[in-house]
Amino acid sequence: MHDLLRALPEAQQRLLAVAPAAADSAADPMRAVLTDRRDFGPGWLFERKLDGMRALATRDADRVRLISRTGRTVQGSYPEIAEALAEQPSDGFTLDGEIVAFDHGRTDFSRLQQRMQLTDPRRARASGVAVTYYVFDLLRLDGVDLTRLPLRTRKSLLRRALGFRPPVRFTPHRNEGGRQQLDEACARGWEGLIAKRADGRYHRRRSPDWLKLKCANGQELVIGGFTEPAGARTGFGALLLGHYDNGRLVYAGKVGTGFDDTTLTRLRGGLGALETDASPFSPPVRVRGAHWVEPVLVAEIGFTEWTRDGMLRHPRFLGLRKDKEATDVVRERARTTA
Repeated sequence: MHDLLRALPEAQQRLLAVAPAAADSAADPMRAVLTDRRDFGPGWLFERKLDGMRALATRDADRVRLISRTGRTVQGSYPEIAEALAEQPSDGFTLDGEIVAFDHGRTDFSRLQQRMQLTDPRRARASGVAVTYYVFDLLRLDGVDLTRLPLRTRKSLLRRALGFRPPVRFTPHRNEGGRQQLDEACARGWEGLIAKRADGRYHRRRSPDWLKLKCANGQELVIGGFTEPAGARTGFGALLLGHYDNGRLVYAGKVGTGFDDTTLTRLRGGLGALETDASPFSPPVRVRGAHWVEPVLVAEIGFTEWTRDGMLRHPRFLGLRKDKEATDVVRERARTTA
């Protein structure tokens, strides 16, 4: 057992267990619940909400893997992160964190897209897009499962078990948060805050022990079709979007902004390979000149609000997400939690 674990109080040592194999320990990351709650008492930690790609990292001896939410290995896209993890003093761990790219001090998902599309390590390094892996949780250390320990203990172990230097960073937190802190985060151009119960365990599911406090509306939506371009535009006019509700893909509107010419051309090629005769939406929708596609692509969409009839208001395309299955995309509704 690692010396850091031997130093834990006896009550916490009783919460330790033999960790499953690395392949199993990297499945089903804990996910946060969207909330409109703004008042918090003691017992919560607050982290910056990062706009990037969620990734679990495992190391076993010389083998390092970066794993997306969908279970894909993505270390080929981020070889410098994999190398930094291979140089850590501990040779057995599972981490949870977010891979991000910055633009003028803000995390930029659109910029990260340039790396997400690359799987050749040489091309990824030559892309000119620097990436950082912000680690916020430690799930396994030297063969021991830590997920039953309180979050505050896991973060303390994380800070001491790893050496942090670019491109691997420790995710800092504050012990106070609420409406004022969220307003300050939004003024700095952040995505928002993540509130986490300091004594909470790590649950491999969506849990109200982690809460998302967003500065602006945005979520993943499924692409179910597209329209033809008009005028001098290339590629397509707009994407037709939806989300799942009780197994049905429900139409949520279309998005025609947020694309550059390169994205329009590249995405049009991918959509063409997915074209189908039947609309995937239920109930059916009528859109003039629509091309229907198999609903397998997921897009990150920013918008101002949902209308009363369930449509997006002022949507804008932010990028494709390859770290989430289309069938997992549902409309996020803010909860008021105690």
